Amino acid sequence: MVKVSVVLPVYNVEPYLRDCMDSIVNQTLTDIEIICVNDGSPDNSLDILNEYAAKDDRISVYDQENGGHAVATNRGIDLATGDYLFLMDSDDVLDLRALELTYEKAIEKEVDFVLFKAINYDDENDRYYETEVYSMDKIAAVVGEEVFDYNDIGELMFGAIVTPWSKLFKREFIMENNIRFPEGLIFEDNVFFYEALLSAKRIYFLKEFLFIRRWYPKSSTMNGDLRFLNSIDVANLTIDVFKEKGEFDNYRHYLYDKKVNTVFFRYNHVKDEFKETFFKEMKKDFIKLLSEENYDTFMDSINYRNKKIFEQVLISENSIEFDMIRKMYDKRMGCHNRYLSKVNNKEVVKRNIDNFNSLTGISKEYYFYHMRKLFISLLDSDVSYNYFVKDIPYRYKKLFEQVIISCNYNEFREIRGIYDKRMRNNSLEGKLNYLNRKFGEIKEVIP
Repeated sequence: MVKVSVVLPVYNVEPYLRDCMDSIVNQTLTDIEIICVNDGSPDNSLDILNEYAAKDDRISVYDQENGGHAVATNRGIDLATGDYLFLMDSDDVLDLRALELTYEKAIEKEVDFVLFKAINYDDENDRYYETEVYSMDKIAAVVGEEVFDYNDIGELMFGAIVTPWSKLFKREFIMENNIRFPEGLIFEDNVFFYEALLSAKRIYFLKEFLFIRRWYPKSSTMNGDLRFLNSIDVANLTIDVFKEKGEFDNYRHYLYDKKVNTVFFRYNHVKDEFKETFFKEMKKDFIKLLSEENYDTFMDSINYRNKKIFEQVLISENSIEFDMIRKMYDKRMGCHNRYLSKVNNKEVVKRNIDNFNSLTGISKEYYFYHMRKLFISLLDSDVSYNYFVKDIPYRYKKLFEQVIISCNYNEFREIRGIYDKRMRNNSLEGKLNYLNRKFGEIKEVIP
């Protein structure tokens, strides 16, 4: 049995395919199989695959009628025989050390999958750049060198990269949990990722940039065609995954915020000729959601911005009216940015402190540094400190201040311990004073 099976779905990527194949066949880990599934490419992609296969017996090429990325990838997964699975995109490039480094860590740490970083490449402007979603520095700060699962990172899971090519999966783990891509959709990586994440017991984050993600205008996720409607289905399927795993109630807020955010983002980036169709489906989906959820419960689950978007979709008759309402609202709200910032910052402070308090051990210490950095960044604005903390509940305000003034986690624990001790003494002293006053009042009325 080979160590790693590389699954490569291919569709119409002739200009980039050689770069991709070179990065796979020249891996420092040589004990691999390369399963290429040509998904009915109309260009010369199949010829290129066959050319490589003729020179390297590790390569197998399968040709099929066009069924979509998910269909091709699922077929490759079923054909794989290796201990581990790497699911590649055919227009990207893999670091030559990637499979060796991730395989060694997977064996050493005995994990269900290894997560690693990716760098972006702007094909049009020939430049590389980092983004948080591909670097995942916030998650790195929490997990450090520890093996973890989704419980250890909490809400940070929604900032993780969902694409399969940033992970090396144990094939047995994928097969036993029947994790597959939903077919007939784009953006389907979301469903696969959260199914894997919520099923995994052991994950390791290898903090190396081992993948180059190529961005170019003709990518399926950039086209803005009617397939953007798939974002609605994918959001609902993702919620279904959390329900099936019994985690929906714990992450309701993040899931509904993510749903409204993502669908609205796709609406804003769909081509003009498809906007009305997208709007109708978006409104239909929002109305259906309210037939399943209590209105107040749902509204309490999403942030202020998303509440307004949701309401504006419901009251609009068509995309033209919705765009007009949004434009008027954005203009009117321009003068209220300070207020909105305060509301959002209050939510951020409360949510992060709640997450911090729910953690234990090393995860709590890692999260402290992430939280402190975030809290300091919140104060880097033109809003005065008193205005910023005005509406934050007292308990959260004190914790916020203690995090800000602490240079490290140990200092924070000392400050927190002193504060808690003083508050307990104050509480006891207050109760004694109250009882003494009451006792004095009783003595005055006793003859």
